[in-house]
Amino acid sequence: MSRTFIHDAMIEPDMSRLRAVYIVGPSSTGKTTLCNALAKRLCLPTSMHITEVARTVMKEQGYTRADVDSYSMQHAIMTAQVAKDQEARLQASVEPRQPMLVSDRSAVDAVVYAALSDIKTKSNSTQLLIASPEFQTVLPLYRSPRSTFVLLRPIKGWLVDDGVRSLEDGEHCYDTFVKLLRELNIPYVELGESCRWLEERVGVVLRQLGI
Repeated sequence: MSRTFIHDAMIEPDMSRLRAVYIVGPSSTGKTTLCNALAKRLCLPTSMHITEVARTVMKEQGYTRADVDSYSMQHAIMTAQVAKDQEARLQASVEPRQPMLVSDRSAVDAVVYAALSDIKTKSNSTQLLIASPEFQTVLPLYRSPRSTFVLLRPIKGWLVDDGVRSLEDGEHCYDTFVKLLRELNIPYVELGESCRWLEERVGVVLRQLGI
């Protein structure tokens, strides 16, 4: 399926008031649980809550966990993530009240998994994804003061094998997130072992948003 992307210069004027929260991190760190709790607390409509895209892409396009090292799978996931982000931003541009977006993961996640794969496959998928028009469209939005990235650190005992998620080394994956977020100049806050209760995590994110 083809997708149309909107250049950031075109969407920036309408999107200047949008606050966006991106919950990212390795598998089984509580991303979806935190996103759902934030969306509920903020009373967000479904259009302003981006749920996990990767599973849908894998199901619709026939990918499995065995394909995690393929560029095509990560590019497909990233493309779908960017499309969902822009759909939400376009919807927010017509909302009468101050919009808020909560996203379960981001386009950065696909870049992280590509970076983990590049180590094993000796390929350059990471740079190809970063240089892609899709990623370059959202990168300025990710860097904006109106966006908040929340990086969840692995907590021992939380990893569950559901047959879909990649069972990567959690700490190595986390370190790769840190490295790439810094290299891409995307500010982030971190939640880990010292902040593992859901209500506490929700409170931290809301304080970051000034709520």
